[in-house]
Amino acid sequence: YGCLYLLFEAYPVVFTEGHHLNLGQSGLVFLPLPIGGIISVILYILFVNPRYAKKVEQYATAPVPPEARLDVTLFAAPLFAISFFWFAWTSYPSIPLWAPLMAGIPLGISISWIFLSLLNYIIDAYLIAAASALSANTIVRSCFGAGFPLFATQMYEKLGPQWASTLLGCIAVIMIPIPFVLIKYGTKLRAKSKFA
Repeated sequence: YGCLYLLFEAYPVVFTEGHHLNLGQSGLVFLPLPIGGIISVILYILFVNPRYAKKVEQYATAPVPPEARLDVTLFAAPLFAISFFWFAWTSYPSIPLWAPLMAGIPLGISISWIFLSLLNYIIDAYLIAAASALSANTIVRSCFGAGFPLFATQMYEKLGPQWASTLLGCIAVIMIPIPFVLIKYGTKLRAKSKFA
């Protein structure tokens, strides 16, 4: 959420200032994000959910391990980082605005997949305490979403859109291992918790 909300501050810099769009046109540049979200939901319904349904049948009498929810994040986490680099290095005013604009589609896809899979993972991991776990997750996520935009303008002015967005991409790259670690060590980590 921090990276996403900080990127929202970058859009006016890139599209309104860099490409000289008016306010109405600048509002339209956000459309690729929900389009990516819609695509991700369709793909989730068509491909990801049926794979999970097969795992439910496979485990039949036992619950499916929560880590099974994270399969899609193995694709979404790198896609999230790639989207930031794509946006960063196509955000020059000399490059047609369609290039940075289209980076919003994979960004929307990756955000939706990460969000859906991690929320389902939290629910499956905590079961009875899921409401509390989701609340804690929402608070932390919202703090990052509220905090990052506070320094966004200064960051984009000092670094420029290319390097500021590259920094966000680097933060996203640092987060790529999270689903891989949870898939590999999730069972051991949950065994140490009295709530999971």
